[in-house]
Amino acid sequence: MFQTFDSAGDPSVGKPRVALLRQWLAANGLDGFIVPRADEHQGEYVADRSARLKWLTGFSGSAGVAIVLRDRAFIFVDGRYTLQVRSEVDLDIFSVESLVDNPPAVWLKDNIGKGARLGFDPWLHTIGEVKALQASAEKTGAVLVPLEKNPVDIIWKDQPAAPVTPVELHPIGFAGELAKDKLARLATAIGKDSATHVVLTDPSSIAWAFNIRGGDVPHTPLALGFAILAADGSHQLFMDKRKFSRQVAAYLTQLADPHEPGEFEAAIAALAKDGAKIALDPVLAADRLRMLVEDNGGTVVAAPDPARIPRATKNQAEINGSRAAHRRDGAAVAKLLCWLERQKPGSLDEIAVVTRLEESRRQTGEETQMPLRDVSFDTISGAGPNGAIMHYRVSRATSRKLQAGELFLLDSGAQYQDGTTDITRTVPIGQPTEEMRERFTLVLKGMIGISTLRFPAGTRGSEIDAIARMALWKHGCDFAHGTGHGVGSYLAVHEGPQRIARTGTEKLLEGMMLSNEPGYYKEGAYGIRIENLILVTPAEQIEGGDIAMHGFETLTLAPIDIRLVRSDLLTREELHWLDTYHARVLAEIGPMLDGETLAWLEKATAPLPHDAKI
Repeated sequence: MFQTFDSAGDPSVGKPRVALLRQWLAANGLDGFIVPRADEHQGEYVADRSARLKWLTGFSGSAGVAIVLRDRAFIFVDGRYTLQVRSEVDLDIFSVESLVDNPPAVWLKDNIGKGARLGFDPWLHTIGEVKALQASAEKTGAVLVPLEKNPVDIIWKDQPAAPVTPVELHPIGFAGELAKDKLARLATAIGKDSATHVVLTDPSSIAWAFNIRGGDVPHTPLALGFAILAADGSHQLFMDKRKFSRQVAAYLTQLADPHEPGEFEAAIAALAKDGAKIALDPVLAADRLRMLVEDNGGTVVAAPDPARIPRATKNQAEINGSRAAHRRDGAAVAKLLCWLERQKPGSLDEIAVVTRLEESRRQTGEETQMPLRDVSFDTISGAGPNGAIMHYRVSRATSRKLQAGELFLLDSGAQYQDGTTDITRTVPIGQPTEEMRERFTLVLKGMIGISTLRFPAGTRGSEIDAIARMALWKHGCDFAHGTGHGVGSYLAVHEGPQRIARTGTEKLLEGMMLSNEPGYYKEGAYGIRIENLILVTPAEQIEGGDIAMHGFETLTLAPIDIRLVRSDLLTREELHWLDTYHARVLAEIGPMLDGETLAWLEKATAPLPHDAKI
């Protein structure tokens, strides 16, 4: 199994560990310390060694910050984790704050007094974050103190070692472009930013640029490391050489000078002393890098990671790979849904479904000679009220039976060498209520609205997010997460910078892959989410129109449960989309199924009665 089911977070760890941290702070003349859920690379997943926030507080979510003061402690989470944090963290120790409405940089203004000394690890905060924190501290007269060593590392006596998982080459048939050509493109981009060098701190960018993959963090095939790319082509790669086979070492040596991670800071300092102009992404790069450059006489050039947009705009090989991966994955999901529908209510728990789904993906991968490499995230398997927890992680302690009259939400994904998948389906266990069917249909209307959208070049995700919410808004409902995130190509399932959300400021470009996943969550009762992955298509002229328009191609291929659809709430256009989508699902994954599963799929994709009024 790629997914484990141990208890996600233990609130009992907070009290003794916070006490140890406070002892250290007092001994070192500090009034507080900031503990982000981040490593040196600012990725979604961190190695066990870097799970400092979870170790200190018990909170296991993918985004959060703790601030521990001498007499108070706070934990900041976003709307996805408002329920989860209360079950994983000792609320006698930590007060919960909103990471969105009252983030640390805002919170400091009202909670840190004049002269207070607040420590932070500059390796774990980006340049932009530290700038915002310092601005707030200055207004209150407090002092931010960068520390040479993280105090959590000092008090964490059994902290795991850094991972050394083998690096593997990503074949050109899947990558679609040679690494030397990608690096040449990036070198040209460095000069356009008036820099001499750029530091790649995001392992996804390194994986993409060098056509390598690894396994240093859960569920994302990344090899942790750093790269310094030069405009003149003299690149350097900093990665533990124990990860390299002879073949990988020979390959990488042709592209860059390899170094151990311990040499990275010295290399930055040496370039700075020589007068280098080093590009750092303020959103991704650790503030420690800014300090190293400026303290050694170099110049920091604030510029976006030059690999992010090329990585996000998939080439034809990556698009073809994703289409193939989604056909296989859709077949595996269909097998699971068919099996699930045959089970008696109350006979299964959430873990049993996760286990069965992974087995289905493994089997389908073996049958098609494209093995399942990993799940792309811990499966969200939420029955009844657990489905209302947006980022619920099932454990042995929380696993519920799938009971009659409830909804079951299954959000899962897979990592195949040719593509990354992410799909959510919500199904009824037994007979759903009319409220459930109404809310499900409102969510479906939002998903179809995005699926059928046409939009001009330059459109940003923030400009279309409301389309997914319109039907819900008309009924006084909403959901507390973005509509869509970017998706990598056998890389991170949550990839930036593209997204469909209020905060989605990046232009949507041809070749970008995103999720389309509106939802509805009734606390203590049920959750609904419907998710397909979509691809931005080339801009085309619409007959009679004035300008070319982009659209979305739906990549995900699995039936949407028509037992939950109220066709009278759908327009004719929406019904047509659903019927057409289901016909395509049957045509593309039907040949991969047989017997009982194929018969089930034919029924599950049957056209709905067209009783729409509009």
